[in-house]
Amino acid sequence: MTLRFASLGSGSRGNSSLVESNSTLLMVDCGLTLKAVEERLHCLGKHPRDVDALLVTHEHSDHIQGVARFARRHGTPVWMTPGTASSPAARKLTHIHTFNCHRQLEIGSIDVQPFPVPHDAREPSQFMFRAGGRKLGILTDTGHITSHIKKWLTRCDAVALECNHDLDTLWSGPYPERLKARIASPLGHLNNGQAAKFLGEIGHPGLQWVMALHLSGKNNTPDLVRESLAEILSHTEQVLHVATQNEPSNWVPID
Repeated sequence: MTLRFASLGSGSRGNSSLVESNSTLLMVDCGLTLKAVEERLHCLGKHPRDVDALLVTHEHSDHIQGVARFARRHGTPVWMTPGTASSPAARKLTHIHTFNCHRQLEIGSIDVQPFPVPHDAREPSQFMFRAGGRKLGILTDTGHITSHIKKWLTRCDAVALECNHDLDTLWSGPYPERLKARIASPLGHLNNGQAAKFLGEIGHPGLQWVMALHLSGKNNTPDLVRESLAEILSHTEQVLHVATQNEPSNWVPID
């Protein structure tokens, strides 16, 4: 096994995903209930104690709410930026490991490259993972694309990418105007058009697949995502997966 990815659940009500290579299993965020995470791990053939480390992107509840209970029950090391560690949401955590967004980590057989992203949190980060000569990028919870993001996600073999909202649906939808403005702001979330534009900039024939993450239940649909990204993923061998909120995805390998 070189590198593979699975979403345990992704959306406005909670996010968690897995990255695995050989004997190393990493969890990115734990914004679901402990019961949901444990059940979905078992669905994917994994035990919670198989998780070697839990990487937290930022302190918003849909990414961190289950971290303390999971780590405490299963003895899982937790990694986050110093800014995230200083947030009230992290107060229940003990033995936190902190990382610098500009320095690579080595956890088991996986090299982890954090990078900063623009989001309305204390010190948010996202990740690029490398193992066996393959690269996987994960990017959610960012309001716009920066040079750091492009630097680390260019030439990835696969990308798990935020497609949070359809802009027209957001502005015509039921959310309060202040919340709409926050979501669409440069410190909010990527919309389908932004995601498509970014893929157009970093896409290459070697990009094997894209998984759309963090779809809003009220402001987006899988069909709108597929429509937005269809032209970008024009090579017949490039596959688009769409993560859902209530069920885990299958494992998706990088060949």
